[in-house]
Amino acid sequence: MKIRELRDGMRRVNVVAKVIEKSEAREVRSRYKDETHRVADALISDETGTIKLTLWNEQIDRVNVDDMVKIENGYITTFRGEIQLNVGRYGTLSVT
Repeated sequence: MKIRELRDGMRRVNVVAKVIEKSEAREVRSRYKDETHRVADALISDETGTIKLTLWNEQIDRVNVDDMVKIENGYITTFRGEIQLNVGRYGTLSVT
């Protein structure tokens, strides 16, 4: 699947793309439990476009700028008016 084909609400998304930017990790509090998580955003790109990829906890340390990443079974959401790719509980992220 290519980045330009991605739309809000899509499920079972499989994408291979290059990481072109990565933000600093920030701490967020869980909505459900009294705990904090680390979250960061990576901008990933293929020949058709770019999209923001949300990274959580240990994923942040595994991904670096210029890495190729493969996301399987991800999903698309809109946050603050911008679509973004999420790996989620049932998806996988691998660095190739």
